Amino acid sequence: MLKKFLVTIVVLIALVLAYATTRPDTFAVQRSATIKAPPDKIYALINDFHRWGEWSPWEKLDPSMKRTFSGTRAGVGTVYEWNGNDKVGAGRMEITGSAPSSKVDIKLDFIKPFEGHNITEFTLAPQGDSTQVDWTMHGPAPFITKLMGVFVSMDSMIGKDFETGLANMKAAAEK
Repeated sequence: MLKKFLVTIVVLIALVLAYATTRPDTFAVQRSATIKAPPDKIYALINDFHRWGEWSPWEKLDPSMKRTFSGTRAGVGTVYEWNGNDKVGAGRMEITGSAPSSKVDIKLDFIKPFEGHNITEFTLAPQGDSTQVDWTMHGPAPFITKLMGVFVSMDSMIGKDFETGLANMKAAAEK
């Protein structure tokens, strides 16, 4: 009886591992919001890492998080590094592309709890007296990401944070 149980467990684990290998090699998460503010006002919140405390969903998860800013004050070359508790981990962001009032590209490197190297893009499109903000993150899906994806999707896990961040950004830009 115990032998059958153990064999069943091993087979189930093997099936989950095999299924994980069939998952896509990349992932993408995107959320959008319409903010009643001009693109330049929203762009200023994104293009300057010093202002991320006004809207980032992760900033409030660890009040004692260590933050380091380097490079330029804003725009291409700006670097933000963080090291915090288990909720925020550690990592580094660098603005690699910046088109005034329309787009910011960021190289995003996670160090812990899991290493990951992704690209984040913010695009801003005017719509009358409002701005459409699209927040996208994409990157490779190594095996650990594929395995986690069997149980919880990256879209639902990260998408909630993006939704919170966009709501915070809306509140900051519209005041």
